[in-house]
Amino acid sequence: MKKRYVLLIGLLALFVLSGCSADEQGVQRKQEDTVELTISAAASLQESLQEIAASFEQKNPGISITFNFGSSGALAQQMSQGAPADLFFSAAEDKFAQVKEEGLIDEDAWTNLLANELALVVPLDTEQEISLFDDIVKAERISIGTPSAVPAGKYAQETLEGIGVWEDVESKVVYAKDVRQVLTYVETGNVDAGIVYKTDALVSDKVKVAAAADETMHTPIIYPAGIVKNSAHIEAAQQFYSYVQEEESIKIFEKYGFKGLTNRGS
Repeated sequence: MKKRYVLLIGLLALFVLSGCSADEQGVQRKQEDTVELTISAAASLQESLQEIAASFEQKNPGISITFNFGSSGALAQQMSQGAPADLFFSAAEDKFAQVKEEGLIDEDAWTNLLANELALVVPLDTEQEISLFDDIVKAERISIGTPSAVPAGKYAQETLEGIGVWEDVESKVVYAKDVRQVLTYVETGNVDAGIVYKTDALVSDKVKVAAAADETMHTPIIYPAGIVKNSAHIEAAQQFYSYVQEEESIKIFEKYGFKGLTNRGS
């Protein structure tokens, strides 16, 4: 009787262990079957792309998405130096053209996806009388992105030069690594005003828009997007690339203040 009991216990233990092994193998197979896309994208796209990615992953459970958000210039430099990426979303045509000319973007899989606007923002509780771009001369400290690396900073400088106040405010400028850092400086009151994209102003409840930039004063704000030629997951990259151009995704972009474009790259 005792032998039978020991045998029964042994069989149960073997059954449990084999079940656990099967479960572990199943999890391992599932992990191996999941494709992870790495997307380098302009910081101003953070909220919209994360919402779109969440929807995409629900519809495509075999694909997970990891984002690398930053200034378009920094991201372009990273890619030029060999940083892995499957898709690139830039906030400027020149930064995108840089990696495209280096042969890093698939010539048949890129597009001018979105447009944006530039806005002058101030802290919500500011006492400064700033309601026009010309009023920026009243500020003691202003912030823009570093023009050489941050497209929003380049557009900001062009605007300030266009309205003839750049020389008056240049010494007051606090440069930021990307447009979101500009927004943070304004939110925390570290500067009296900042120049960001309209879309960034819309996601913050700690700033208010003092004025919108005259679009004739700066280079058109276009967001190109494309598939990286040496992507290890071309098929999955193509799926997401197509998905961001669908009507559902464009509506999400527009909800965050972007303008969808119909101009397609070659």
